[in-house]
Amino acid sequence: MDKELIEKTKNTAALYFKGVTEEKPFELWQAFDKELGRELSLFITGRLYAREMVPHQTRQLITIAVLTVLDRPEELRLHIQAALNVGCPVEDIAEAIFQTFTYAGIPTVNTALKTLRSVLKEKGLWPIEQNG
Repeated sequence: MDKELIEKTKNTAALYFKGVTEEKPFELWQAFDKELGRELSLFITGRLYAREMVPHQTRQLITIAVLTVLDRPEELRLHIQAALNVGCPVEDIAEAIFQTFTYAGIPTVNTALKTLRSVLKEKGLWPIEQNG
């Protein structure tokens, strides 16, 4: 096994999911198939998320926008936490969600904003200061 890939996977997972208390996808996958869970984690976290083509902040804002449009609040919660972990400002996360309105619709955007608010409350970051 490629020790460098394993190390990149561990480092990226630690960066993104530090402090996440909910079950992580890797844990769910492993509960059903240890080997497949490991392979999925090595690919997704070690190869895809660890890529340096775009900064981690940009990658997470893209992920948040996609998960908002797809209306996947559970996965969105995980990636909002990851976005905060890699230094995305709350305003940028909210803006990424707002930008999906045209494609996802108001109910989907509202669900995503409620998810963002819930994560911020859990982290003691709510209410946020309004700028303007």
